[in-house]
Amino acid sequence: MLYCSIIERYCSKIEHMKTIKDQDHFEVLRKIDKHPKTSQRKMAGDLGFSLGKLNYCLKALQKKGLVKIKNFQNKPDKINYIQYVITPKGISERTKLTINFMKRKMVEYDELKQELEGKK
Repeated sequence: MLYCSIIERYCSKIEHMKTIKDQDHFEVLRKIDKHPKTSQRKMAGDLGFSLGKLNYCLKALQKKGLVKIKNFQNKPDKINYIQYVITPKGISERTKLTINFMKRKMVEYDELKQELEGKK
């Protein structure tokens, strides 16, 4: 019985970590969609991420084929900058993440509503 309890807690923790990772990826994809030419430092600040966490997320999204990172080289009349592009696969994934996010929020809303109704 104890063994099952430990496994259940472990599985629950893994699911929670996956949800957080998905939410982080969702936020990064949304930010890229709105501001594809923003710097990593600005994007990290806007999202409340450390620069390292954002870099980790961007590399994961790039590895999955959801984001392309274009580096424009320094030219005499322009500064060096990077542009992020969401791939078609990335757009599809962002849509799935959006649906999952909304489902989680609806469940949370229903749970809170039931809790408040139970207190009346």
